[in-house]
Amino acid sequence: MRGKLRAVLIILGVLIVLVLVAPFLIPVNQFRPTIEEKSSAALGRKVQIGNLSLSLISGSLSAEQLSIGDDPKFGTSPFLTAKALKVGVEIMPLILSKTINVTGITIDSPQVTLIRDAAGRWNYSSLGGASTPSSASAAPGGSKTPAPAFSVKKLELKDGSIIIGSTTSKKSSTYDHVNVTASDVSLTSKFPVTVTADLPAGGKFKLEGEVGPVDPADAALTPLDAKLQVDSLNLASTGILDPSLGLGGIVDLDGTIASQNGEAKTKGSVKLSKALLISGGKAASVPVIVDFDTSYDLRKSAGVLNPSVLKIGSAAAHLNGTYITAGEAAVVNMQLDAKDMPAKDLEAFLPALGINLPKGSSLQAGTLNANLHLAGPVDKLVTTGDVGLFNGTLVGFDLGSKMSGVSALTGVKTGKDLEIEKLTTNLKMAPTGLEASDFLAVIPTMGSLAGGGTIDAKDNLDFKMAATLTTTQGTIASPVSGILSKAGGSQSGCKKGTTIPFQIQGTASEPKFVPEVGGMAAGMVKSQLGCVGSTVAGPAEKVPVSGAVNALGGFLKKKKSQ
Repeated sequence: MRGKLRAVLIILGVLIVLVLVAPFLIPVNQFRPTIEEKSSAALGRKVQIGNLSLSLISGSLSAEQLSIGDDPKFGTSPFLTAKALKVGVEIMPLILSKTINVTGITIDSPQVTLIRDAAGRWNYSSLGGASTPSSASAAPGGSKTPAPAFSVKKLELKDGSIIIGSTTSKKSSTYDHVNVTASDVSLTSKFPVTVTADLPAGGKFKLEGEVGPVDPADAALTPLDAKLQVDSLNLASTGILDPSLGLGGIVDLDGTIASQNGEAKTKGSVKLSKALLISGGKAASVPVIVDFDTSYDLRKSAGVLNPSVLKIGSAAAHLNGTYITAGEAAVVNMQLDAKDMPAKDLEAFLPALGINLPKGSSLQAGTLNANLHLAGPVDKLVTTGDVGLFNGTLVGFDLGSKMSGVSALTGVKTGKDLEIEKLTTNLKMAPTGLEASDFLAVIPTMGSLAGGGTIDAKDNLDFKMAATLTTTQGTIASPVSGILSKAGGSQSGCKKGTTIPFQIQGTASEPKFVPEVGGMAAGMVKSQLGCVGSTVAGPAEKVPVSGAVNALGGFLKKKKSQ
């Protein structure tokens, strides 16, 4: 019994000695040129590794460093660098016949630089393609030798970083904690892959599916069939929106991507939260959800957004168009068509567009129609088109009290809630502000408002308007009656509207209505002359208009001063 135990101990001791001593007895560093040559031939890039060491316990060769060259068209800096490389190998063939049979590759803390040129071609497009003369001998006739077959049981990139840049810009984005796991990797067949990464400002990215076989002419065209998930992508930190203007938003995406023959089809749902699309606005408190369907031409770096649905609460609109990603920023050409969208559901998103309702008010009724064209780079997007609100109610906003100077002259009162029969305008929205033209609002209790103006990046209003005031009664009972009666006539039974010019200043949340005194006097007298002339004794041309204008002008100046 003791003899058997002693034999076991001796064998165990010998094995331990072998494990400890064998790495020093096997000159594994002699395999460096072979590994570099085969790797360079497989990738079509120059591959360099540091000194090799052998671990029998883990069954792997380890290199102190790794460098993979870039496509010469994009520069001389490495495409990939890593602090350490582990190559899993079969130990017995290595010891007995000095043959390397690779079972797995693990790259620790790699840094990968992805660069796109002005034509939309990536620096990784030539990976795995035909070997360059520097990495493989040329075939007879000067043609390049096809890359040799390459396969590995498991490939891992652990805790890496990816820098994405462009040859046309100094801007770049960095994605940390990138992990890639692939099994049964081959250049000539499909294989499963999982990619995860941390996005700038705390977001997460995950892609899981099948890739391959690798396109021999352009690796970027390699077929892919995968699920795509993006959580909390910050548009400002990635440069999609201009952070210098304070623009931003958070994107969550859940979809699928299928790429074949250079065309990628992506479907799914994307949610945009805390959107801020115009400088000076406020982040929206409700998200926008788009159920999208796109087709993308990988060769042309251009895509089509097929008819998709944009939703804010229960309000829905239809969105379609085209986009190009070849330049520094994606350029879009989209059309948005919305009909009968509940205005109440849109209220919480309006601040993101630089549209702030007056303080203390809320949009409680009505429907919104819009026909908008979105064009330009996404970081400088310009939206133009027609917008209309119908049968709306702005609760908590007394327009008559805000226009107190006008109300005092005309006797018009709108009540504490503003009823809007219709409000239409042509809009131009850019990141720096909003412009409204051909503005027309029909207010049943007042008349109509027409004009246009701007809202700048600081929410300041600059609108020039004209109010055509009418009443449901036949007579306007106000100080105007007394002033105009001095002109020699009466307003009894007059139904003619009074047009009064004014300006809207201040901010959208605290608007200030400023009458134009001279224009008000002339406009009001002119609008009433038809009434006065119809009752005055004698021809209308003999009515002392100048006296009435002077008298009304003095009254208006007094009211403005008050």
